[in-house]
Amino acid sequence: MSEETNKNLVNKPPVVVILGHVDHGKSSLLCAIKDFKIMEKESGGITQHIGAYEVVLPSVDPASPQSSQAEQKVPYSAQDDFTSQGRKITFIDTPGHEAFSVMRHRGAKIADIAILVVDVVEGVKKQTKEAIEAAKKAQLPIIVALTKIDRKMEAQPEKVKKELSENGILVESFGGKIPAIETSCKTNQGIEELLETILLIAEMENLKTNLFEPCQGIIIESLLDPQKGIFCTLILEKGILKENEILGTASGYGKVKQLSNFQGKKIKQGFPSQPVQVLGFIEAPKIGEKFSVFPDIEAAKKEIKKEKKNKAQVFWVAEGKKVLNIILKADVLGSLEAIEEILKNLSQEEVVLRILKSEVGVIGIADIQLANNAKAKIFGFRVDMDKNAKFYGEQKKIFPKTFDVIYELIEETRKAMEKLLSPEIKRRDLGKLKIVALFKKKQDNQIIGGKVLEGEITRDTFAEVVREEEIIGQGKIKNLQEEKREIVSAGKGREIGMLFVGKVEIKEGDILNIFKEEKEKKFL
Repeated sequence: MSEETNKNLVNKPPVVVILGHVDHGKSSLLCAIKDFKIMEKESGGITQHIGAYEVVLPSVDPASPQSSQAEQKVPYSAQDDFTSQGRKITFIDTPGHEAFSVMRHRGAKIADIAILVVDVVEGVKKQTKEAIEAAKKAQLPIIVALTKIDRKMEAQPEKVKKELSENGILVESFGGKIPAIETSCKTNQGIEELLETILLIAEMENLKTNLFEPCQGIIIESLLDPQKGIFCTLILEKGILKENEILGTASGYGKVKQLSNFQGKKIKQGFPSQPVQVLGFIEAPKIGEKFSVFPDIEAAKKEIKKEKKNKAQVFWVAEGKKVLNIILKADVLGSLEAIEEILKNLSQEEVVLRILKSEVGVIGIADIQLANNAKAKIFGFRVDMDKNAKFYGEQKKIFPKTFDVIYELIEETRKAMEKLLSPEIKRRDLGKLKIVALFKKKQDNQIIGGKVLEGEITRDTFAEVVREEEIIGQGKIKNLQEEKREIVSAGKGREIGMLFVGKVEIKEGDILNIFKEEKEKKFL
């Protein structure tokens, strides 16, 4: 690295990803850190999109006589962190449920530090292990936040630390190097220590960036506002982002018309590690793509054409398979990607799930037309339906279904696939009967007599004919009689007459295995 380049390097605020199992307190931890509720609009207690948030931790010069010993734990690097108030930290909140594993992995890739949130009551769960894997794969420094420590009667922090060590996370009190901080979002215990630890690790990692290089970063969210257009949330890695610059990714491009911070307030320029909302993309970029600055729109478009050509795909369905066509609409690309990823994992051995269209935005007339022509179902996630589309849909008897919780959408898709499955025919054995008399035969109809050896024989059932321990044919039992009286069933030891319908000719001494065939609904 040249001396000139070194001069241009400045400290970069750390980008911290929050990882962990569903309901272990990730969003509550952010609430405690930022002191505002981010869960108010969430459904089912699960954060449905990746969100990025900034906080500022006041920093004190260690040389200052006014600084206390506790305050001196926070490194003094305010001048390089693009604020005069103190050290900035950017938090990325990733969904915790298993359905969002792809989004969590993406979150880990764009971060500098990972906070692994573990509930001291529940301990290490499946998504905790996935989070550990994601952080290690991205080679991120890890801080363990042990949440819900206020539940003193149930909390087992030492047991949880042992479970973590069994999964490759050795905390400091167990002889390792990973900090583990006991926290409570109710009492704010450990919150200040957690922030201080983040900044200490950031200082040790020596996070640097160059403000004078062309702007680059990563797309972490994308949504379509029907009135304004495509909004994208970016995390900058280097350079300074300004209005009117041309941005491009592998699949989207546009001109920066407006810049806003994570709270939606307009700003003049964006700095590294800062979550910035950009209005102006003409084509929506995909989540997780890197963006760069281009000299003009044409240069950005050329990059897209190259990428799109390389990613061309052909969809093929085996002959004879049943197909469910669906159209997906969602509020943001992050949700759309998560839904698609889960749907791909549904069993498609008997019914193929074909996504005809998948995009961000309201359900419109074009969606109704496509559904009508392709006999497809329309599923929407957190989107409205255009009034004209609703009217047109009613005419065509097409009624899109919308959901606020991803799992409900997935379950509805699963049910729609299961309706296409042919029912499974299962055999239920009822009993055995030995033929003791032959009375009358006419074509395929035979009146015979027998003794019930086991089980219970009923009419309108199937009979398997066994002779000398070999199955020689099959027929049906149409009715039963006992002493010339019609009966519904007969148990062990009773002698009965019956009408056997079948091509095989019954002989005395044959054994009939009586059974029923029942239809059972198949499930994926």
